[in-house]
Amino acid sequence: MTSSQETQTWPELAIGLYDKLTGRGAEITYEFQDFKVIVPGGTAANAPSAPWTLNGTLKIRTRDHQAK
Repeated sequence: MTSSQETQTWPELAIGLYDKLTGRGAEITYEFQDFKVIVPGGTAANAPSAPWTLNGTLKIRTRDHQAK
C-alpha cells in the first residue's frame, strides 16, 4: 500500500472494513478486560484525545440486505 492509499480518517477506516466484510456473513469478536486506549479526536498530529477503558465484548457484524 502506498502512502496515497493509506486510510486518512475514521470514516474511511469504517467504510473499508464494511466493504471487505459485507456479504460474507462475517463477525469479528473482541473480548477486553481493563483494556485502555487513547482515542484521537482527529487525524492531525495535535488533535485532542480521550482515554477509554473497555471491559467486555465488542462484536462487529455485517449483513448485506440487497444480496439475497
